[in-house]
Amino acid sequence: MKTSIRLAGIAALGLALASAAPAAPKKAAPPQIDVKLMRAMIQRLASDELEGRAPSSPAEPKVLNAIIAQFKAAGLKPGNKGLWLQAVPTVEITAANNSALTVTGTAAPLSFKFGSDYVAASYRVTPKTEIKDAELVFVGYGINAPELGWNDYAGLDMKGKIAVILINDPDYAMETQDGPFKGRRMTYYGRWTYKYEEAARQGAAGALIVHDTFPAAYGWNVVNSSWTGAQYFVQSANNGANNTLANGWIQKPVAEAILGAGGQNLGALSEAAKQKGFKPVPLGLKASLSFDNAVRKSMSHNVIGILPGKQAPNEYVLYSAHWDHLGRCTPDVRGDDICNGAADNATGVAALAAIAKASVQAGPARRSQVFLAVTLEESGLLGSKFYAENPVYPLRATVGGVNMDNLPPIGRARDYAMSGGDKSELTALFRKALAARGLKESPEDHPEHGYYYRSDHFPFAKLGVPMYYVKRGNELVDGGSAAGAAASEDYRKNRYHQPSDEYSSKWDFSGIVQDVELYMALGRDLAMGKTWPNWYATDEFRAIRDQSRAGLKGK
Repeated sequence: MKTSIRLAGIAALGLALASAAPAAPKKAAPPQIDVKLMRAMIQRLASDELEGRAPSSPAEPKVLNAIIAQFKAAGLKPGNKGLWLQAVPTVEITAANNSALTVTGTAAPLSFKFGSDYVAASYRVTPKTEIKDAELVFVGYGINAPELGWNDYAGLDMKGKIAVILINDPDYAMETQDGPFKGRRMTYYGRWTYKYEEAARQGAAGALIVHDTFPAAYGWNVVNSSWTGAQYFVQSANNGANNTLANGWIQKPVAEAILGAGGQNLGALSEAAKQKGFKPVPLGLKASLSFDNAVRKSMSHNVIGILPGKQAPNEYVLYSAHWDHLGRCTPDVRGDDICNGAADNATGVAALAAIAKASVQAGPARRSQVFLAVTLEESGLLGSKFYAENPVYPLRATVGGVNMDNLPPIGRARDYAMSGGDKSELTALFRKALAARGLKESPEDHPEHGYYYRSDHFPFAKLGVPMYYVKRGNELVDGGSAAGAAASEDYRKNRYHQPSDEYSSKWDFSGIVQDVELYMALGRDLAMGKTWPNWYATDEFRAIRDQSRAGLKGK
């Protein structure tokens, strides 16, 4: 009984002491994402006044001022040695007086109209482009991959010839990702940018990619709107002389007609091209095309802001989003010729500003956080490529980052996917962040579309910096997977790279906020940490990362 009384007394004393002691401090809630700011910024960036945000256009200063104003209001510091801007020297080439694509060598010449049947442009700085009677050669997928023993150009001198090339990889139609080119998942060999690069390395006079909607991941309308206006390039010392004379696309029926005229069958040759050891097929035909080029050298700009770190200010974490879009493009049925780019990518820039504001409110992290709004994404990731090759903050001291592109206004999801698949130690951090939010990981939607190579994280990855590029999945809280897939397909068909990608006050921002909260958490985790996530040992980017970090402290 005495023991019970003593225990009761001790318990009472403990309760008294506990009640008298100060309560443990609660963990501060993360700052709220400013939806009002995001709405206003998207509306501004996607307004007709900014004419589709074409780089180096009269609208560019207005776009830059809008971004800088938000960076200043957030409390960031100018990120380029006291300046907000990084100049990106560009060349704008606008084709005019485009001829038909004519093919001879048949009983009756074939003629195909520019725009509806084919598109072409020159990457060279020259007042006129003309290819006359160039031999046509079908080169399958146009891939030269020595590590796989694969060469679609084997045994052929392409000098003065035009390569006719299939889009995507040889094994894109597989359901699995087990093929030599990762099966269903597109590799860089499947991207149109690679195919033009390789054709130039082979000495070709021109390259024409056969458009097919499924392996290309978009319709001809997207090709048309992207290739019938001004084309942008970063200035080079040789004025682009290392490129082909002309690069372009042809509609699949056009390719069928051309190959048929040469006594070949596109379907049969496409199947043959999927096999290792495929040899290029001269078509016995010649093609001609020409157009004038209006050349304008100018400057576009990246916008850079920084929130300096407290303990490790010389280690950096990036947040990136591209501000540019297509400017004026092919008019739609309403006569609207402004590709406003509301989702693509006014949403990403608004996310960048919202994260900047929330990060300043949360206080500086251990490492510095860099906010980078890049130009010329729609022209081949040129703004991010320029920064990666001319970094303000050394890439060897850049821990990693988060790229944000095209946040769909379609509601919250139960899942997220890592673009490009499981390539680096970032995956474990991504999964941890999902678990903390009660979210699940899903496979990347349509890995055959090659999204990993189509946004601004890629130039950094090529030079070794691990970057997050994660996307909201299709399993929506309201409507499930069917609703998510339908919304995604609707955007791709009816708004992507079209004048109809416009802001609406009826947009559902709940999913966008979910994205931004996750993106901020992923970047903040890197900024507060001490680790250096790396690519896996078998990944193609591991070697360049290890080389860049050789001799430095950290992983």
